[in-house]
Amino acid sequence: MSGRLASSARRLSALDPRLLDVALAVALGVGTSLWEVLELGKGRPADAQSLALTALVNAPLALRRRAPFTVLVVSTSAALLYHLLGHHPGLNSIGPLLALYSVAAHGSWQAGAGGAVLVVAEWTHASVNQPGVALWSALGQSLIVGGWAFTTGTIVRLLSARGKQLVALAEQLAAERDAAARRAVTRERVRIARELHDVVAHHMSVISVQSGLGRYVALSDPATAHATLGVIADTSHEALTEMRRLLSILRVEAHEQDEGRYSTMSRLSDLETLVERMRAAGLNVRLTVEGPARTLPPGLDLCAYRIVQESLTNVLKHAGADRADINLTYAPDKLTLRVTDDGAGPAPGPGRGGHGLIGMTERVRLYQGTITAGGRPQGGYEVLAAFPLSPSEEDERI
Repeated sequence: MSGRLASSARRLSALDPRLLDVALAVALGVGTSLWEVLELGKGRPADAQSLALTALVNAPLALRRRAPFTVLVVSTSAALLYHLLGHHPGLNSIGPLLALYSVAAHGSWQAGAGGAVLVVAEWTHASVNQPGVALWSALGQSLIVGGWAFTTGTIVRLLSARGKQLVALAEQLAAERDAAARRAVTRERVRIARELHDVVAHHMSVISVQSGLGRYVALSDPATAHATLGVIADTSHEALTEMRRLLSILRVEAHEQDEGRYSTMSRLSDLETLVERMRAAGLNVRLTVEGPARTLPPGLDLCAYRIVQESLTNVLKHAGADRADINLTYAPDKLTLRVTDDGAGPAPGPGRGGHGLIGMTERVRLYQGTITAGGRPQGGYEVLAAFPLSPSEEDERI
């Protein structure tokens, strides 16, 4: 039963409020007219005049949201004229009351206060016309009813205004959160771009040295010159690849001050040093390497190192873990990094959408890789990253 009522309420709330107002006006007008026709012997009998005034009292309620004060004036004036002409004293009083509520709910409090005076006057006059009702009783009843309609409408108006303020505040907070996330992404991309810039600069230095050597031995030692050209070709290819990545990441506008220099030549071969530093900080770290290690492009090597470094830093700072495991797997077509810990819960940095995960995601995306981070069923936290690799020269010969 309660389920059907809830379903009906949801369907009603989905309707256009203006349709509900029209239905309310029609229901009140038709209901009051039928009551007036059937209630014989109380006041003047129903006629065309009384029915017309009844329609004038209730029909304007269909516009109570768009012109609430005008509806109040028309409805109350028609009701007052209806009762002055001696028609049924107990009818046509609900319309002005609903109009007063509408003014208080959708208009200003000044208009509501003025409308309350009109409704109280009309209700008092209609009540006095009923047999056995004293003026003080009619006035007290009118003040209570009119005050109730005015107060209820005012509360609804204040709650509606507060709701709009909360919606606006929520939208503002969402916009600020999105802006903060975009700024974090931009900062990480600028940081990565700085590192890639130095990688490219390193490649260019190698090309410069090798080209100088090649020119020096071009005539005296053709074999060395040929090998030098091979080094230049390979290095320039890597430099162009890193330059494309650098240009793609710098498409994001970021005009931020330099936050300091970053070490750019770190690579996976330096993980033992990183592990020793973490052990000295009190974290028991185990490093496992599976598969034959291979030479990686410098940018990718640096990217993989940074992911391990960021993961261990978050474990040390946030996870409350005693142990962390690093698993590095080399496959012919893929490099996989897995960092796990035995902490009590997710690290706030990467696990909850912090800047740590943003930086990791941007790095991995730059090399067409994938990354996931989250809690493990058996407890602790896991960061898993995978990078596609092109076949090495040894693989191609095989």
